[in-house]
Amino acid sequence: MLKINMEYRKGILFVRLKGNLNANTAPKFEDYAIPIIKDYGIRYVVYNLSELVSLDSRGESALIKGGNEARGNDGKVLIVNNRINSSLQYDNVSNELVALDLLKV
Repeated sequence: MLKINMEYRKGILFVRLKGNLNANTAPKFEDYAIPIIKDYGIRYVVYNLSELVSLDSRGESALIKGGNEARGNDGKVLIVNNRINSSLQYDNVSNELVALDLLKV
């Protein structure tokens, strides 16, 4: 099961994920979050993984797709609390306030 909470604040889309992001739930993420990033030209995305229980390669791929959309808009992606071993090549920050400060939008 995957719960997705998104909030757009100060030019940044915060995507908070809770549960499992895997082969079964990645399509839900892709159908929900990626069109918002793409259609609204979102430049800055912060993935909050603090309540994510598990992440597999299919889930990583979904996060990368969303990140590629933001980067395609000359943006940046940050990850909050990436305690799950993953190969995501985004900067990690300790919390959303640090992300706000780093992005300085």
